[in-house]
Amino acid sequence: MDKLKQIQQPIEGELNDFIDLFNGALTHTDQLLSQVLNHIRQRGGKRMRPILMLLLAKNYGGVSSTTLNSAVGLELLHTASLVHDDVVDESAERRGQASVNATYNNKVAVLIGDYLLSTALLHVAYTNNETIIQNLAELGRTLARGEILQLSNIQNTEISEDVYYDVIKMKTAALFESCAAIGALSAGAHKDEVEKARLFGQNLGIIFQIRDDIFDYYESKEIGKPTGNDMAEGKLTLPVIYALNNSHLESMQTLARKVKTGTINADEIAVLVEFAKENGGIDYAERRMNDYRQLCMDYIEESIKEKAIRDALTAYVNYVIERKH
Repeated sequence: MDKLKQIQQPIEGELNDFIDLFNGALTHTDQLLSQVLNHIRQRGGKRMRPILMLLLAKNYGGVSSTTLNSAVGLELLHTASLVHDDVVDESAERRGQASVNATYNNKVAVLIGDYLLSTALLHVAYTNNETIIQNLAELGRTLARGEILQLSNIQNTEISEDVYYDVIKMKTAALFESCAAIGALSAGAHKDEVEKARLFGQNLGIIFQIRDDIFDYYESKEIGKPTGNDMAEGKLTLPVIYALNNSHLESMQTLARKVKTGTINADEIAVLVEFAKENGGIDYAERRMNDYRQLCMDYIEESIKEKAIRDALTAYVNYVIERKH
């Protein structure tokens, strides 16, 4: 059994219910709206975040309509944030497919993002659970703050690992954190159990983002972006931050400042990429991933009762670390 099948196995039926509900939320009779929603629906993806929510709910009591509507709401919120991010970043691709803004235009993309956000709120309202509604609303605020922090950090001349983690915690990790916490909440978990699940989700999200950032140091068509794309967008990620802070080479510091001011060229990015590799940046990032992996495994060992769910979550953590795209 491959890892994805093992991850999905305990919640296979519930995952199909989620997909049906999610696809229904991305269906409309208006012609242009229908076209754009269909364009988004075709992206599919591995459904890693809803799967996490379903697994945690199953661990703490079972998947219910509250869980399913929460999962749809969170996935729609995430999708809306990606559509808006592509406008902000002027991205032409998302998951190897043309972005909404590239296929249509920025006006359509912003309006579709708003539509998805409203539909997310509608589904989470169906839960009739005030705590879950508050959690999703706070997630939307956190994701926006993360984007603003990332934009403001581009202007910050300091090269800080702490700020890197602050951005991750308000973006990728916040999504995983909410999935885990809401999954537990939807099944009636106690407050301390919800908090443990939330921290597990945060640690898992940090692993996910570090792995994503490592991809940017290697050429791969599967990833849907060229090597050094983060630097081209003004972002310094963990491998190069570590190398810069541990070598103190003024020539590399100068290139890093050019990343932040948006004046760096492709050849200079290639120099920084190689510098990060040669100065232990990738090795360091992988060590940090493994530190967070241990925290995740401690939670699974202590808090997950059923063997099938324990095995699925272990496979989930390993999949996030070992994935190739």
